[in-house]
Amino acid sequence: MILGMVEFARLADLCRRLRTSPGRLDKLAMLADYLRALPPDAVGPAVAFLTGRPFPQSDPRVLGVRWLPSLTDGPAAATSLTLGDVAVAFGEIAEAGGAGSRRTRDDLLRALAARASADEREMLQRIITGEMRTGVSDGLVLEAIARAFAAPLESTRRAALRLGDLSAVAVLAARGGAAALTSASVRPFVPLLPMLAQIAEDFEDVLEAHGGTSALEYKYDGARIQLHRDGERVGIWTRRLSEVTRSLPDVVETARRELGAAPFILDGEVLALDAAGRPLPFQELMRRFRRVHEVDRLVREMPLTLYFFDCLMADGRSLIDEPYASRWEALTRVTGGRHLAERLLATTPEVAREFQAKALAAGHEGLVAKDLRSTYEPGGRGKRWFKLKTAETVDCVIIAVDRGSGRRSQWLSNYHLAVRDGEAFADVGKTFKGFTDRQFIELTERLWTLAVSDDGYTVRVRPEVVVEVAYNEIQKSPTYRSGMALRFARITRIRDDKAPSQATTLDELSRLYERQFATKGRSV
Repeated sequence: MILGMVEFARLADLCRRLRTSPGRLDKLAMLADYLRALPPDAVGPAVAFLTGRPFPQSDPRVLGVRWLPSLTDGPAAATSLTLGDVAVAFGEIAEAGGAGSRRTRDDLLRALAARASADEREMLQRIITGEMRTGVSDGLVLEAIARAFAAPLESTRRAALRLGDLSAVAVLAARGGAAALTSASVRPFVPLLPMLAQIAEDFEDVLEAHGGTSALEYKYDGARIQLHRDGERVGIWTRRLSEVTRSLPDVVETARRELGAAPFILDGEVLALDAAGRPLPFQELMRRFRRVHEVDRLVREMPLTLYFFDCLMADGRSLIDEPYASRWEALTRVTGGRHLAERLLATTPEVAREFQAKALAAGHEGLVAKDLRSTYEPGGRGKRWFKLKTAETVDCVIIAVDRGSGRRSQWLSNYHLAVRDGEAFADVGKTFKGFTDRQFIELTERLWTLAVSDDGYTVRVRPEVVVEVAYNEIQKSPTYRSGMALRFARITRIRDDKAPSQATTLDELSRLYERQFATKGRSV
């Protein structure tokens, strides 16, 4: 059996059974049985499709199409598609370019749909929109991979952190089992999930958690990047693991001109500057990341400043299991001491607060505090790294929006905000504050493309837009499903660098709510 012989209908049937099965263990068993029965060359595409992705996570290609009504038009085909048919068609759609590329992509998609049965068409729709609605998380798929190929869960999870791609993990397990997963290592041009920081309020707790000494770095109001180099080849990824190399040719040139050529992976931040060298708002910076046309002009108009703060690989050797202190030494060698984040080793709260005041005075968000002993845990968040900001913010997802009134009558302008609650989203309030007229107009156009229903007043949208929301207080609320509401919520920026899966969770919001009572009284 090869990829071209695996029926796509089997995957559609599996997803239908997953949707109707409420039990987590039942879902796990079904997933493992399905993966175990596949030939190795079919495992990668199958895992991508199961997780609502047309391509594996580390594959930079995008379809560039939205759901088309034509997929439900016409009679259903009598013969079944194969996984290979779908994978090849998706590849052709993604690679279509040049004049008339949109029509070419639409024609290819219609041709694929014409060969599909009714169930297969529904499955194609779910993959294209990324809305599988099977109740299956990436974590559950990871467990299923471990069970299907008799590998320890910890080894499978460790491989996933190093490869950053569930499809790659599944293929490795299918071909080599537990031994192959154990040997999985960081590789150039395979992006890793970034290590994350936990929110902290005071330096006393930070220093205690870090054993008395903490490395403090400026927290820049920029965009996180991961830069890979091996010889002349350079690759750049965002924190969402989206490749942006073509959009940042100036960063590529800086890497080639000023950094070592031996294989390395650096973790850092970029800021956009105006003509006078002053940092531009985050939203302006995102224009550089989204631009693929007229890039040279935008490079001249909006130069970038680089700051690196970690080294995940140097001279072709993985450093993620090395302590932070050693990684900083390697970072200094790779960069020659250039483009390093502003940094200070602090042993007292007084010194830490002085450094924080310096960061804030320079217009930055605050500080990140790192344990000198900490290893680099891709995707991890804990007391090894803390972020200390003056303003309290959370990252919410827009799940709906109301039509405006008065001067806003042509806009969608009252945003329904939600935090992540497992596989769903729990609303925490609404706001229309924080945007300029231009931003209202731009976001209105964007949200209409995500609309799934419209009752004439409120437009429900796919939960894809993440926004950073500042607030004065978290209150208990019977109005919202979360049970909480953000008081005086205002949007501070759109987080195009974050996926909905990286939004604040309901558990995190609950902890923030409880933390308020360290300085406030509690009503009975």
